[in-house]
Amino acid sequence: MAKIGYFQCPTGISGDMCLGALVDAGVPIDYLKEKLDLLGIGAEYELKAEPVRRQGQLATKVSVSLTQQNSDHHDHEHHHHSTATRHLSQIEAIILQAKLPQQVEIRSLAIFRRLAEAEANVHGMTVEEVHFHEVGATDAIVDIVGTCLGLDWLNIEQFYCSTLPTGGGTVWAAHGQLPVPVPAVLKLFEMGKVPVYSNGIERELVTPTGAAIAVTLAQGFGEPPALSIQTIGLGAGSQDLPIPNILRLWVGEQHQSLDSDIFSTVNTEIQTVSETISVLKTQIDDLSPQVIAYTFELLFQAGAIDVFSQPITMKKSRLGVLLTVICHPEHRQVCEAILFRETTTLGIRNILQNRSILKRDIQTVETQYGLVRVKVGFSGKKITNVQPEYEDCAKLAKQHKVSWLEVHRLALQSWYGLP
Repeated sequence: MAKIGYFQCPTGISGDMCLGALVDAGVPIDYLKEKLDLLGIGAEYELKAEPVRRQGQLATKVSVSLTQQNSDHHDHEHHHHSTATRHLSQIEAIILQAKLPQQVEIRSLAIFRRLAEAEANVHGMTVEEVHFHEVGATDAIVDIVGTCLGLDWLNIEQFYCSTLPTGGGTVWAAHGQLPVPVPAVLKLFEMGKVPVYSNGIERELVTPTGAAIAVTLAQGFGEPPALSIQTIGLGAGSQDLPIPNILRLWVGEQHQSLDSDIFSTVNTEIQTVSETISVLKTQIDDLSPQVIAYTFELLFQAGAIDVFSQPITMKKSRLGVLLTVICHPEHRQVCEAILFRETTTLGIRNILQNRSILKRDIQTVETQYGLVRVKVGFSGKKITNVQPEYEDCAKLAKQHKVSWLEVHRLALQSWYGLP
């Protein structure tokens, strides 16, 4: 069953609170230190974890203490106060050279990209033009990569988050005094369509780093999904608040009713492979179907796993289509570029998701009309699905002027060794 993580954030979310919750849930601090050392910035900070109490409740506080050259640091949530600065390209290079676990690398890069997009939007520039204080801060690198390392260590495949409190008041940042939520956080709320509310606490509760982690990784916001809880991790913030300043991480497995007729008849011991994919979505109401078909072709050529459209009704009762592209994270940028270039869209939503797939093998069989590739799906060593490739069947059917079904039948017959 899928391993699920749920962040309950009654007093908001920040990078160090995420780290504290993960360590409290069992992630060894020494493991985090060892892997973070691969980034090559170990001389810039010290990482430590300690038990603390917040309104009488015990939790784990993880601190990223900057060394002398980076000592202008405001602990806990105000990471955008740090003076260390780097461009996004520098951050990406640091992560890529570290040779981290693949899932950690993909998630970390995605979080920084999302954060950079929000900052760039706020300042009216492209990502490449903006010199980021928040993105480049040493503690932000440690918080984001450390969080991804912790989630990977716990084998969390699906991640959800509660609704987030807005906070209030003002804070001082690199660009002066700002209202809370600060502009980058507000933009991230918009980008992720995050449900928010006021808990009456007039302080900064959600930081740009924390918002970027939640918006990028969470598959949904709101009530926790059905799960059997195995572990709870409590991550403490630095501020003293009217309620315990603690982020609670629930770790468990997907729950299913034991007396369900459906589940009792389904074999759940299917062996699958989990991978991370990017899902791009955009709504269009002013584009020719011919252009959409052409765009489909380009997206598949660019490496899209799947592309599909759904009819929808948009504002002012206009008929439109919801265009969805599924691709590997490394193909996201080129697929987005195709959508912006070939369609009339002005915005694209993107999210990282996990998908479970069967192991598959491509085999070739011979029929009286020619060779046909056959896709074979496996669960462990057990074959679960056999399907001749559509294009091969179509090509031979046209070439020999027979039905597609005839070629398809002969391909299956050949694969199974039937006369």
